[in-house]
Amino acid sequence: MADENGEPAEDLVPVILDNAHKYSLKVTFHIEPYKDRDDRSMYSNVKYIIDKYGGHPAFYRHKTSTGRTLPMFYIYDSYVTIPEIWANLLTVSGSQSIRNTPYDGLFIALLVEEKHKHEIHRSGFDGIYTYFATNGFSYGSSHHNWPSLKAFCDSSNLMFVPSVGPGYIDTSIRPWNNHNTRNRVNGKYYETAFSAALLVRPEIISITSFNEWHEGTQIEKAVPKKTGQVTYLDYKPHKPTMYLELTHKWSEKYSKEKEQWLM
Repeated sequence: MADENGEPAEDLVPVILDNAHKYSLKVTFHIEPYKDRDDRSMYSNVKYIIDKYGGHPAFYRHKTSTGRTLPMFYIYDSYVTIPEIWANLLTVSGSQSIRNTPYDGLFIALLVEEKHKHEIHRSGFDGIYTYFATNGFSYGSSHHNWPSLKAFCDSSNLMFVPSVGPGYIDTSIRPWNNHNTRNRVNGKYYETAFSAALLVRPEIISITSFNEWHEGTQIEKAVPKKTGQVTYLDYKPHKPTMYLELTHKWSEKYSKEKEQWLM
């Protein structure tokens, strides 16, 4: 983890874990790209994370269909590393294999383009996620592609984790990107994304994001605020907690439907 100046801020991790535990929440790690990220450095990273935080009651572990309970790691921009390097880490015969060791886990790769699904499978990942909150921005983030991606994952023994978001606007940092703005439509955009995700019956749904304010994807409580030249997005005329309430509503709906799928 890093602070706003790019300096290490790992002291936040115990704080996040402790506070998550107070509210019966679990924490997993989203590993961003960094200089020379490869099979060796990732093995070292995963080992460090599990050794240091794996015993915390808020550290997330996912129960698999085989009955194993494993840590889960989301790997952002996984496609910038070639499958052969990932396979060293993520396949049983790999030279840096993490499989069947105390540091084994579920590794979820980012899918942007359609071709990435084959690369992800060859790499030895356990699943894919789509991350982006802009429907239509990428192949992976386009809701109409989720059924075929879920079918591919089912046939390849991969988890499919569609990512839903409340809207998107990043023109304060990328003025040229207004064509990817997605209006929240008073919550309807978020609900449409959830509805599309539920249709494919995924094991997990991820949300982009809790507080990524500079891309306008936050769902946390929001009140009108302006700092310097920046005017923060709020939810007026709705309540500051509008998107937390929508998240609660759809989480409950998802849980109930999931119970029916498993019956």
